[in-house]
Amino acid sequence: MKTLIFLVVLVVIAAIVIAALKKKHTADRSEGEEREPPKRKRLLTQREEAMYNRLTTSLPESKILAQVSFGALLSAKSRATRNSFDRKIADFVVCDKSLQVQAVIELDDDSHKKKTEEDAARDTLLASAGYRVIRYANIPDIDQLQRDFPLEKSTLKGSKNAVNNDPIGTSPIDATSSVLARKAEPEQERAS
Repeated sequence: MKTLIFLVVLVVIAAIVIAALKKKHTADRSEGEEREPPKRKRLLTQREEAMYNRLTTSLPESKILAQVSFGALLSAKSRATRNSFDRKIADFVVCDKSLQVQAVIELDDDSHKKKTEEDAARDTLLASAGYRVIRYANIPDIDQLQRDFPLEKSTLKGSKNAVNNDPIGTSPIDATSSVLARKAEPEQERAS
C-alpha cells in the first residue's frame, strides 16, 4: 500500500514538473523569444558618423573613441552601483595622446527632449567620477569644438605625462612595458 501511494505521489510530482516546463516553453515562444541568428548593424548612425568625422577633423591632436561603454569609464565594487551604469553607452570620448579622457560627448537628437531627467542623471553619474560631459543638440562647427577643446599644455611635446611623469613624446616605448604587455585581468579584479 505504501509503495502504491509513493508511486502515485511520484507520478503527480512528475506531471506537475512536466506541466510547468511546458508552460514556460510555451510562454517563451508566445513572447517571440524564438532564437534567431544575430544580424549585423551599423556601428554609428549617419548623424553620429558625421559627428565623429567633425571631431577627428577639428581635434587632430586628440583620440576620438565612439560608442564607449560606461563600464570602460566607471568602476564600482558594489553590484548595485555597477548595475546603475553597466548598460549605458557614451556617444564619444575625447582623449589626449596618452589616452587620458578629456571629455565625454553626448550628441542629442529630438528623442532627448523627453529624457531631460534621464540625461541629467547620466551626466551627474559621469561628472561625479570626475569626467567633463558636453552635450550638443546639433553637430557643432569646427570653431565651437576648438573653443571647447583648446590645445592644452599636456598635449604639447615636453609636457609631463600624467601616468608616469615622463615628458610626452620623449621616452621610448618598451614593448615589454606594462601598458603594452598587460595581460587581460579577470572582470572582477578590474571592477575593484
